Amino acid sequence: EVQLVESGGGSVQVGGSLRLSCAASGFTLDDYAIGWFRQAPGKEREGVSCISSRDGTTYYADSVKGRFTISSDNAKNTVYLQMNILTPEDTAVYYCAGVQGPHTRTLVTTGVWAYEYDSWGQGTQVTVSS
Repeated sequence: EVQLVESGGGSVQVGGSLRLSCAASGFTLDDYAIGWFRQAPGKEREGVSCISSRDGTTYYADSVKGRFTISSDNAKNTVYLQMNILTPEDTAVYYCAGVQGPHTRTLVTTGVWAYEYDSWGQGTQVTVSS
């Protein structure tokens, strides 16, 4: 059974940092794309970043480019999202999602779209206060 479990959320002040983790079980990250999404109250789910485990190709939404960094430790079957210079607009529940297959190498170059992912974690809350 494929499982994704997020951790690392919490409360932080403006300008602070957090590192989210997405631990995968039931599969290896050898041929996967992992995406990070977020959803704030009253807003639609937004794709934040994604990475291909095949070659490490990454993609970032404009809203987080230069502040967030996604990385993968395939030996630990874990994907990380380092979030720096956080603002109140980053407050949301953050989800990681996964999809497997050879198409994932090109999938991550076209954006972070929820419909392309078929396994989802339960989410972790990030709150940024001023």
